[in-house]
Amino acid sequence: MSILTLSNVFQETQYQAVTLANFEKFSQIQRLPEELIKDIRVVGSVLPFKTNTYVINRLIDWSNVPDDPIFTLTFPRRGMLTPEHYLRMEKLIDSGADPRLLRQTADEIRLSLNPHPDGQMRHNLPVHRGQKIRGMQHKYHETILFFPSQGQTCHAYCTFCFRWAQFVGIEGLKFATQEAQLLKSYLLEHPEITDVLFTGGDPMVIKTEILAAYFNVLLDKELPRLRTIRIGTKALTYWPQRFVTDSDAKGLLALFEKTAASGKQLAVMAHFNHYVELSTPEARAAIRAIRKTGAQILTQSPVMKHINDKASVWARMWRRQYRLGCIPYYMFVARDTGAQRYFEVPLARAWEIFRKAYSKVSGVARTVRGPSMSATPGKVQVLGVTQAGQETVFALNFIQARNPDWVGRPFFAKFDPQAVWLDDLKPAFGDKEFFYQKELDELLAADRAHVPPVPIDNRF
Repeated sequence: MSILTLSNVFQETQYQAVTLANFEKFSQIQRLPEELIKDIRVVGSVLPFKTNTYVINRLIDWSNVPDDPIFTLTFPRRGMLTPEHYLRMEKLIDSGADPRLLRQTADEIRLSLNPHPDGQMRHNLPVHRGQKIRGMQHKYHETILFFPSQGQTCHAYCTFCFRWAQFVGIEGLKFATQEAQLLKSYLLEHPEITDVLFTGGDPMVIKTEILAAYFNVLLDKELPRLRTIRIGTKALTYWPQRFVTDSDAKGLLALFEKTAASGKQLAVMAHFNHYVELSTPEARAAIRAIRKTGAQILTQSPVMKHINDKASVWARMWRRQYRLGCIPYYMFVARDTGAQRYFEVPLARAWEIFRKAYSKVSGVARTVRGPSMSATPGKVQVLGVTQAGQETVFALNFIQARNPDWVGRPFFAKFDPQAVWLDDLKPAFGDKEFFYQKELDELLAADRAHVPPVPIDNRF
């Protein structure tokens, strides 16, 4: 179908954001209990809130609200703040407090929510010519993350977002750069890097001509060791029209095709949290359009209470992804930031969900890995719960690590049914620390010795 024909078929072709400023105008919201509406106002004053009419009209089952998973995925809920934080904000809002006091209080709460987990701000910034630079992260040997400044928003915000700090307006918490030439210079000095991951926010909010300028730098023949360009995006869920009916969709697909034809691999790292997101004609058309360009689509999601903490949901989602030509890639553990307490699933249960879902899909869909924690030392996979002598233990493994030599080395932690993150675990068998801890401490100490970040000219 042509873009014009698709525009006639799809119900939503004009993007319209839904925020605190206008959400109460929609009929679906007006039918909600006042208590739920108030929760959205209060929690949305602290954690970022934005959705859009496609999500409201096409993805949420309003007859199942508040239990609908996509509603929980996109609308703030009372339990996403601690009772103390909620009551503090509620009191100010109800009393008509000065906006500056509201903002100050919200910022104080935000800073208490671990806005940059796993050392993103302190330990992942690359050093270039003696200076740390913002707008990039280089944690793993072969991969660098690039945060284009034009992509530091999304078509809608996930309530579990581990990069929520990008969206709340506290400038010191934000990663962003426009310096494509700086990225190229860094890549030339680091031939070990084979993958660049465009991330955000969501790079798919960027206009095609601007995205093309970034891509063209990476397609330069001076970078033969760069093999893969990745794009981390939620657009296939929140605005699949970006790939099929938006005014520059055709140009975007041409850019994808050019990139794939250049000999470099283009991988769309698609965030799908529930099989419902794959159910619409818009999403399926977008997936088909991307695949026709030669790009791959790999899928990933955290496992989250209230959204997808059932093996049946994951198995159904992976099967549907495979049928549509996507590659199931990662099941993550919800990161220790923001509203983690609301979404957290104990590691033992996360592994059980993964194991059961994995056992329900055929071999071709067993490309997925997990459950994985993106923690300070690296991506730690929970391989399982097992018995070793008289001790019940977690078997763990690095999928990625700050030191590549740690990857693939099994290690063990005491079983703790309440543990939700790596920091909750203790070494098994009486060991004082995990095998990597001493070297990790040395790496982080050496990193702290570098000069602090300084402003960089943002010339494109």
